[in-house]
Amino acid sequence: MRVFQNVEDLGDLKAALREAFEVKNNRFQYQELGRNKTALLIFFNNSLRTRLSTQKAAMNLGMNVIVLDVNQGAWKLETERGVIMDGDKSEHLLEAIPVMGCYCDLIGVRSFATFESRKDDYEEKILNQFIRYSGKPVFFMESATVHPLQSFADLITIEEYKRTVRPKVVLSWAPHPKALPQAVPNSFAQWMNAADVDFVVTHPEGYELDPKFVGDARVEYDQLKAFEGADFIYAKNWSCPGVTRPADYGKVLNKDMSWTVDAAHMAVTNNAFFMHCLPATRGEDVTDEVADSDASLCWEEAGNRLTAMRGLLVYFTRCRKEPSGLRIAAAKEELDKVLCDKLGCVEAYCGVSKAEKS
Repeated sequence: MRVFQNVEDLGDLKAALREAFEVKNNRFQYQELGRNKTALLIFFNNSLRTRLSTQKAAMNLGMNVIVLDVNQGAWKLETERGVIMDGDKSEHLLEAIPVMGCYCDLIGVRSFATFESRKDDYEEKILNQFIRYSGKPVFFMESATVHPLQSFADLITIEEYKRTVRPKVVLSWAPHPKALPQAVPNSFAQWMNAADVDFVVTHPEGYELDPKFVGDARVEYDQLKAFEGADFIYAKNWSCPGVTRPADYGKVLNKDMSWTVDAAHMAVTNNAFFMHCLPATRGEDVTDEVADSDASLCWEEAGNRLTAMRGLLVYFTRCRKEPSGLRIAAAKEELDKVLCDKLGCVEAYCGVSKAEKS
């Protein structure tokens, strides 16, 4: 079953970029791939760019689109296993997921970190249940730890605007009043390590990203030193990842405004382009002067969210291998057991009883 979570899931990255640019230049050429297919987009959290770009990309490829706002237009869902459902949750995710899988051909899910447990967040409990029980391809529209669609768009933007074969790209922590997830910086680091760039990460002490994402990047605690000679500056806030300070996971450790990207910071770069995933907290992570300058690629970057999503959908629909019937049957059998043993359910998903199944 195909899953899009990390850069490796695309296979040959150069080929994926070529395909994305091909789709960008002719966005309607693959409509036959999406004909009579339905994309289900599930949002556990609010969204602007992800929601709009994903919907439009699916429609450009001729797909039908269903959007489900879990916390607004559906039952409240219980996500923990083995619980007694005597609270305000009307349905368990283990019941809802296979039902959702009955109504679509592929599923996109957006679910943020809770910061209640680093272990739970980094194990991607919610997204992995969709992968395991939906029986359909699943792509991450942002999760507790990664935002691959944003990073794919970022890489596309860098490829379009780079002025050297191997540009210097700097990911810089920036201040923010709230505790934000590490999904964007984690993915950005992962994708830049896979790309042909000179990659540097800069942040205050205590904000070290998980090594599995940082990879071979050079980490520099002196922000201005990191900016020297840079071709691209990517500003993003993130809360404490809990790598060097486990007890502070998800907390704001620093509000040092000297890390705000301003004209003085940009002056030490190689006339660098400025990038930000948006929304930017102006005056905190970046000044108006930089965000609105000719060097800013924020809107081109946002526009490439559509390019990235179109490319991904072509990948899912053109190259997808259908799972074997045995694998689907095994997954459903396991789910039936969980539903009966843990939740006391007697009805299977999609309106088929166990007696009928046997």
